[in-house]
Amino acid sequence: MAHAKNNFRFEDLLDKHHLKKTGARLRVLSMMHSKNTATSQPDLETLMSDIDRVTLYRILNVFEEKGIIHKVFDLNGTANYAICHADCAENHHHDEHLHFNCTACKNVYCLNDLNMPRLTVPSGFRADAFTIYASGLCPKCNKKSDKAN
Repeated sequence: MAHAKNNFRFEDLLDKHHLKKTGARLRVLSMMHSKNTATSQPDLETLMSDIDRVTLYRILNVFEEKGIIHKVFDLNGTANYAICHADCAENHHHDEHLHFNCTACKNVYCLNDLNMPRLTVPSGFRADAFTIYASGLCPKCNKKSDKAN
């Protein structure tokens, strides 16, 4: 039953952004929503082997353009994608939250609930957005590390 509820929400999201409700788009949204970490295109390709690489690339590209997902880079420079909050809009993301890279499991987490510092830039500059990264151990890997010590 929860699956149908999620599909309805995702269909509304696609409608809001004037996108066709294709099975592939709905599945990508569902897969990304089910994960608590940002996901790379190669990982999505592995999880969704029936969607070809080009189609997946186009889906991720249009979702990013429309403000449905945002891109965050991991410690290796690989692009990962996470679902945006409601205040993102077409070609204008509001992803000013901490992106945490776990050095053990290599997962990337969007930590949305932290208070971010106010950004001030020198005169003449205009900051439209900013990204803050942190690296270390996620709770799961930190717990494993504590047990090993």
